[in-house]
Amino acid sequence: MKKFFKLIGFAALIGIIYYGSITYPKLDLISGFSAKSIASGHFMDHRSMEAIEKGDNDIKMIDLATNKIDENGQFTTASVYGLKERKAIYREGLGVTLIDSDFDTSAAYEVPNRSKLNSDLPFPYGNLDQKDTVLSSVDYSKLNAAVSNAFDKAGKKHKRTRSVIVIHKDQIIAEKYDIGFNKDSKILGWSMTKSITATMFGILEKQGKYDIYKSAPIVEWQNDKRKNITTNDLLHMNSGLEWEENYSTICDATKMLFQSKNMGRVQLEKPSIFVSNTHWNYSSGTTNLLSYILRNQFKTHQEYLDFWYSALIDKIGMHSMVLETDMAGNYVGSSYGWATTRDWSKFGLLYLHKGNWNGEQILDESWVKYVATPTATSKGGYGAHFWLNAGGKFPDVPRDMYYCSGFQGQMVAIIPSLDLVIVRMGLKESPDFDFNAFLKGIIESVNG
Repeated sequence: MKKFFKLIGFAALIGIIYYGSITYPKLDLISGFSAKSIASGHFMDHRSMEAIEKGDNDIKMIDLATNKIDENGQFTTASVYGLKERKAIYREGLGVTLIDSDFDTSAAYEVPNRSKLNSDLPFPYGNLDQKDTVLSSVDYSKLNAAVSNAFDKAGKKHKRTRSVIVIHKDQIIAEKYDIGFNKDSKILGWSMTKSITATMFGILEKQGKYDIYKSAPIVEWQNDKRKNITTNDLLHMNSGLEWEENYSTICDATKMLFQSKNMGRVQLEKPSIFVSNTHWNYSSGTTNLLSYILRNQFKTHQEYLDFWYSALIDKIGMHSMVLETDMAGNYVGSSYGWATTRDWSKFGLLYLHKGNWNGEQILDESWVKYVATPTATSKGGYGAHFWLNAGGKFPDVPRDMYYCSGFQGQMVAIIPSLDLVIVRMGLKESPDFDFNAFLKGIIESVNG
């Protein structure tokens, strides 16, 4: 019997050692994710730590973190079993930045200048609520049923939708929020921010200040085959650069988001493993490299910070939006854009109207066509930092739909043939949330 218990004890020890060996390297990422998530949700959207832990951080392994909020210092800390403590700081105008022990929190920093659109026009072009308008082309009972079906019933956590807005012919025809959220709630778009980043190049191109078909302006690439990579290749995610994007493990993407000081340089330093324009590979590093390239188009850091807001975000009234920066002051264009559901829908409307915003052409129509045209290596699934339905991913949705997409099922869907923008924000994506059925139900109510 003693021998048996010794064997059991030995097996348990081996199990602990094995679990520790595979878990310990992840602790830095776990505490980093948790600290960043708690800080952003609390200081940007005023949610409680308990609500964020139950609603955002209830992810396997992330829920191992112990979190603390310092209200006076405006920062959070997180650790796992007392190990690998990480800190995330909030700065008004810049949102939250996950920092390391070398970061000087007392140093002066620049923030973007913001301007607010004061208009007596109704949404989406002004600050007033829309008048109640009933469109004869819409079956409202069918529409409301489709939208309601996107949400969980009380006490359930299966679909985990936080908000839905449906806009048809510039009219809000449906809008619904989960408990704890409303039209003023800022919600993280994750990779929907990539589409914002790409749009900045469209604006520069319209201004005649940038040519996406020229080699990317990166000095470090000029002495090797990477010198042939164009900004167009980067926008299409087919640069041929090495990159691994797998959020279930330690990879290039997770190390960049939760350990890098300068996220813009992580992809820059990767080798070329394919000839450009021959191999599609989704990469958040590529988008942050584009943000880094964009920064270098301006003489000062302040001009870079201001440009995103003055040329796009504030210009179309997305006043709730905040783009967060890394430790080096680069916008994390791959992932960290926060805005209300209504403001995310304005971005969709800009593209639905072919780059025109209430009479002002912010983007050339050719740019809108460009982002919605499939790159040859994506099987109809990807354009230029926008996802596409050209390949029929959603079989019951028009093929002309293109959309912004983010981790955990954030979506801004643009359907030109139906004059329709649909936004869904939540915490579950396919297969847990059936986007095809969700979109199909709304489309049938408009077609009906």
